[in-house]
Amino acid sequence: MELLVTYDYDVETVTPAGQKRLRQVAKICEGIGHRVQKSVFEVVCDAAQRLILESELAKIISPQTDSVRIYQLDRGSFARAEHLGTAVEPPHHGAIIV
Repeated sequence: MELLVTYDYDVETVTPAGQKRLRQVAKICEGIGHRVQKSVFEVVCDAAQRLILESELAKIISPQTDSVRIYQLDRGSFARAEHLGTAVEPPHHGAIIV
């Protein structure tokens, strides 16, 4: 499966602890994906690797202040967003066509 992982300013960076979490999130994403922008990673993985990625990210982020989005980009289907952390209402409704 193909994923797009985004986070940057959605991980709280005002405090040293937040800055550390931001670096840790980047390190986890660099370990499995390819950085295409400062805070955007393209990941090709199987279902087990995705579960490990989500588990590792969930251990690092603060669910009260941080937000990480994982978009599944399977060819021929609509993108689906998975959200870790604070609930931020997306500006769209329904499926995302990429």
